[in-house]
Amino acid sequence: MAHVKGAMMTRKRRKKMLKLAKGYFGAKSKLFKMAKQQVKKSGNYAFIGRKQKKRNFRSLWITRISAACRMNGVNYSTFMNGLKKAGVTLNRKMLSEIAINDAAAFTALVEKAKAAL
Repeated sequence: MAHVKGAMMTRKRRKKMLKLAKGYFGAKSKLFKMAKQQVKKSGNYAFIGRKQKKRNFRSLWITRISAACRMNGVNYSTFMNGLKKAGVTLNRKMLSEIAINDAAAFTALVEKAKAAL
């Protein structure tokens, strides 16, 4: 039986890794060993970034809702508590959109929240 060497698969694996490392600075995009390390680290950064993105957007929505609440003479926590007691189940993303695009509707929500308290 013929002896099979792994050159073809090794080259394929290395090319794949170097393709993922394309655009990295210096040796990190040229040398396999450094590229492999950096691609692994980049993957970790990307994983963490996907979690942080959700966190950051939620924070942004809360800031927008809070600003709109203050314009209507109520603070954020009181507003959210009022909405919960009134049985309004809108998430923060939608409340933020309403605050930006439809001030009258948001004012109506604030009044509903105040009435429930």
